[in-house]
Amino acid sequence: MTTTRADIILAESSRDVPALNKARTSNDASLRALALGSLHRIAALTTEHLTEALADEDRNVRVRGIELAIENAQIAIEPCLGDPDDLVVETAAWALGERMDDATAIIDALKATATDHEVSICREAAVAALGAIGSIHGLPAILAGLEDRAPVRRRAVLALAPFDTPEVTDALERATQDRDRQVRQAAEDLL
Repeated sequence: MTTTRADIILAESSRDVPALNKARTSNDASLRALALGSLHRIAALTTEHLTEALADEDRNVRVRGIELAIENAQIAIEPCLGDPDDLVVETAAWALGERMDDATAIIDALKATATDHEVSICREAAVAALGAIGSIHGLPAILAGLEDRAPVRRRAVLALAPFDTPEVTDALERATQDRDRQVRQAAEDLL
């Protein structure tokens, strides 16, 4: 018998963990992701479930796993910054910013993504995460973001908000002369 969305909704409402675990192995990735959310809502989501989700073949299941792993410190999200899919990388960066964990390995992984990733949305998300975490060790990557594409520069300016150093003040003053109006405005607001 094939599992359907209705089956998952019914299993969640009746707190049928075995049925939800069965749905996690469905051939349909959308059902696997839905089952993860259901297990989370009934407080039956385990570290093992999340670990499997982060290794799933489907990017949407990996993304859902990252979203649900934010509150589980046992799950290392930073390896997802190396995922081949940009949406997974962007989500991982966002999640690490939400966790606000300033461990050196996390800051280093975010710095590498912020400066070296091929896709600008991933660099932007990593810069934003570094700003949310607020570690001085992430500051060089944020400052490097001021030389990137306009969306990354905008995010970099905002990411400078938690820092109060002469270097940051100088960078913000230079950003008031940026060719992008939103970058200029954000820098002016922070000064």
